Amino acid sequence: MTLPTVSIVIPSYKPAHFEQCLRSAIGQTYTHTEILVSDNCPTEDIRHICARFPGVIYQRSHVFREQNVEACLASAKGHFIKPLFDDDLLHPFCIERMVAAMRMRDDVELVFSASQVINSDNERTETRRPYQASGMLKGRDMHRQLTLGMTNIIGEFSSVMFRRQTMWDIGLHRLFKMGDHDFLTGLADLIAYLNLARDGSIFYIDEELSYFRKDMRLQSNSNPAANPFFGNCFSDYIDLLRVSHAAGVITDAEVRKMQGQVSDVYLRLGGTFPQVGTSYLRYLDYVAALPPEAPPADAAQVEEEGRHAA
Repeated sequence: MTLPTVSIVIPSYKPAHFEQCLRSAIGQTYTHTEILVSDNCPTEDIRHICARFPGVIYQRSHVFREQNVEACLASAKGHFIKPLFDDDLLHPFCIERMVAAMRMRDDVELVFSASQVINSDNERTETRRPYQASGMLKGRDMHRQLTLGMTNIIGEFSSVMFRRQTMWDIGLHRLFKMGDHDFLTGLADLIAYLNLARDGSIFYIDEELSYFRKDMRLQSNSNPAANPFFGNCFSDYIDLLRVSHAAGVITDAEVRKMQGQVSDVYLRLGGTFPQVGTSYLRYLDYVAALPPEAPPADAAQVEEEGRHAA
C-alpha cells in the first residue's frame, strides 16, 4: 500500500529558532514527506541552515508575510499539506497521527490537535486543549461555533493538516476570503479552515502535537509591535458575523443577538485599532438592513391558534 506524501511547508523569515523548527520537521516518525522552505529572511542565515540538511527543498522568496505563506502553499506537491511556521515545533508523532486521522474517512478535510504555547527557551507556558476527547465535527458546526464564540480554538497554521486538492479546488485566491471580505491580513488561518472544511468534516486529536512559540522580541504576527495588521485580528471577527449570516450559517436572530458582544469589542478596542470601528459600523448597517423581527405572539392568540389547529 502506497502511503500519501505530506508536504511540510515552512514560510520563513526569522532565523532565531528556525533550526529547531526544521529539525522537528525532519525528525518525524512518518517519513513520506517533502520539506519545503520558502525563505524571505533579509540575511542568508536560513539558507545556510537549510544547506546543512540534504533533502530539504529550499526556495528564495521575494514576497513578504502573508504572500510568502501563499507562495509556500502553492509550491507544495504532497497529497496532504502540513504548514509549520519558522519558530514553531512539531511533536515527532505529529504527521503520523494526523495522516491516520485524515485517512479515516474521505470527508475529513482538516485535522487539528491540542497544542502547547512555548516561550523563547522552549518552556511550556499554556496548554490549549479545546475538547477533552478526540472526535469528529462537521465543518458547518465548527463554523457556527467559532463565529458565535468570536474565537479560534483550532489554533495557528502549525496546528493543522489539510488536503492539497481541496485547497486547489477552492483556489488560493479564494482561500482567505469569505463573502465580500478579504481576511488575508487578519484571520487568514481561521477563514482558510472554514473554507477547507465547508463541505466536509474536521477531526480533533486530543494529543499535544504542535508547539506555538510566543516570543515578543521577534517579528511575528502574534507580536502587536511587529504586526501592522494586528487590529485586523479583532475587526475580522466582526466581519465574520456578517459574511457568515449572508452565507446562511447563522440566523437573523443570532447575528442580532451578537450586538452586545460586538459593541463591547468596539468600546474596548476601537480607540486603539481604527479598523475595529470600521467593521463595527459595517455590522450595525448590516443588522439595520435585516427584515424586521416578528413581534412576539400574544399568549391568547397562541392559545386560540392551538385550538384551531386541534
